[in-house]
Amino acid sequence: MSITEHKITVNSLEWFYRQAEPVGRSDLLPVVLLHGLVSQSYSWRYILPELAKQGTRAIAPDWIGCGFSAKPEKRDFAYTPDAFIKAFEEFIQALELERFSLVIQGFLGSVGLQYALRHPEKIANISILNTPVSTTAKVPWKIQQMGLPLAGEMMTQDPLLVDRTLEGGSRYVIAEEHLGVYRKPFLTASASGRSLLATIRNLQLPKITAEIESGFKEWQNPVLLQWGKNDPWLSLEMGEKFADSLPDGGIIKLNNVGHYSQEHHQEVILQDLLPFVRCKDTENK
Repeated sequence: MSITEHKITVNSLEWFYRQAEPVGRSDLLPVVLLHGLVSQSYSWRYILPELAKQGTRAIAPDWIGCGFSAKPEKRDFAYTPDAFIKAFEEFIQALELERFSLVIQGFLGSVGLQYALRHPEKIANISILNTPVSTTAKVPWKIQQMGLPLAGEMMTQDPLLVDRTLEGGSRYVIAEEHLGVYRKPFLTASASGRSLLATIRNLQLPKITAEIESGFKEWQNPVLLQWGKNDPWLSLEMGEKFADSLPDGGIIKLNNVGHYSQEHHQEVILQDLLPFVRCKDTENK
């Protein structure tokens, strides 16, 4: 199954997204996959076609300010969690997605969990991969320093920060052909660095994780929690405690897997992800 690239403008914000469309008519609910910092939808390149093979429409957007989506100035987009949630709400409406499975990974991907808590009627189930889900979570220093005064302005204009962050978080080397895709937005416009800087400075992680921590204690829809044990930024203990707080909690521990698990370990992720999101769209039958 091939991945196609699309753009859609929603309330003056241009979203870029990658999609894998199943051949023929499918009665399965679509899956939306959200990336974290400093990544983009390209991180799901191995996952999207496999979802399509089982008859699932798979959609992975670049967050506003990330990848190949719009990079508005701060006066036009606040880069706060609430601003991202509102923009994502409008993106989902524009794609006319009534109900879907949600896959989340990483810092900023966590905003998708806030969206789910505020729109449970939209969510059939949620898969979580190494995402800050506790108030004990901290923004890693490798990302924190990109938001520092003066130093942050310089660092976020350096395309090589992508290499250092993605490889540092995953703890594996990423091939040059793939790093080239991640670097490209930073090489073509300074707006990419400015958007990243604004996102980090307005991340409000304590506020995000407090909402997630309390909200998911009452969450009733299925949750698949897969956790890379070698994540240098988010501990396995955090994932285990979150799993224990869920009404029907459980966690799948991934050996030798770091923060950006989908970058190198798609096979082990797909073993549980594929059957988990295989949900029939019964409402439209």
